[in-house]
Amino acid sequence: MDSFTNNQVIPVIDFSIENLQPDSETWMLTSKKILRALEEFGCFVANYTKVSTYLREAMFKASKDLFELPIEIKMKNISKTPYIGYVGQLPFIPLFEGLGIEDATTVKGVQSFTSTMWPSGNQFFFLRSETSLMFSRIVAELHYKVVRMVGENYGVEKECQTLIASTSYHLRLLNYKLPERDDQTNVGFIPHTDTTFMTILHQNHVKGLEIKIKDSEEWVFVDSSPSSFVVIAGDALMAWTNGRIKSAYHRVIMRGKEERFSVGLFTFIKDILVKAPEKMVDEEHPLLFKPFDNYKLMEYLITDEAKNSNCPFNSFCGLYPSLNKK
Repeated sequence: MDSFTNNQVIPVIDFSIENLQPDSETWMLTSKKILRALEEFGCFVANYTKVSTYLREAMFKASKDLFELPIEIKMKNISKTPYIGYVGQLPFIPLFEGLGIEDATTVKGVQSFTSTMWPSGNQFFFLRSETSLMFSRIVAELHYKVVRMVGENYGVEKECQTLIASTSYHLRLLNYKLPERDDQTNVGFIPHTDTTFMTILHQNHVKGLEIKIKDSEEWVFVDSSPSSFVVIAGDALMAWTNGRIKSAYHRVIMRGKEERFSVGLFTFIKDILVKAPEKMVDEEHPLLFKPFDNYKLMEYLITDEAKNSNCPFNSFCGLYPSLNKK
């Protein structure tokens, strides 16, 4: 059985420092902390104060209102890409519902979602659009800094800039209900890694997110605070770094007496193939993954082959099939 500890061991890294500017000593020291955290845990907690208390509360209020909408309206949140639109009413994760805003850093993307969920005549239409857009853009700034720091540490700044220019941002609103009966599961979301390049999660005061410690059976919960954003490495980042950074296994377990809300900025690579830079491949680090389309990976996950695989990501693009074995 998986063991669990409530000791906070996930590194916390401060992004609120005033002089955190590229090429500064503070920038270089922070970037080294980030790389160590990602290589050891596949994640870290960012103390990021650019999201104001007002914006944070407005975001969670809009999220709560959304999940109270009738199911037939929520199901209008559709996407060509699996798991980007509405996800819910699934027997293996009965407590979970999720809604998605594609291209969340663009006016068009946010207004398309908002007009679907709320008629344009709704008095809160523009407020909710502005809230989602502002939140997404501020969190995207954090993503940019982290990716740039990783690229600089590995000496692949040029490839990193190409990657950033090819990033798409999707905002996901996540809700976890409480079990209705004592005999019902308290699993909010099953253990998994993300197909993203990077995921940045912001949760309300209700704990639930847990990270699996690499090469162990130990899980630790991630504490929440108004300025906490959990930065999680996805499968695409693992491939791009040629396995130097592993995607983090995580799950949600409902332990309290309140439903849980969280907001996540999910980043994907579009229009170019995800592939490790030449500098990341050498005798000590042979190439582990074939170049792949990040969106094709998400489409693959709904196939029977993926569902029957012990490691769908490696089945999709891994060069060593033996790694599929548990």
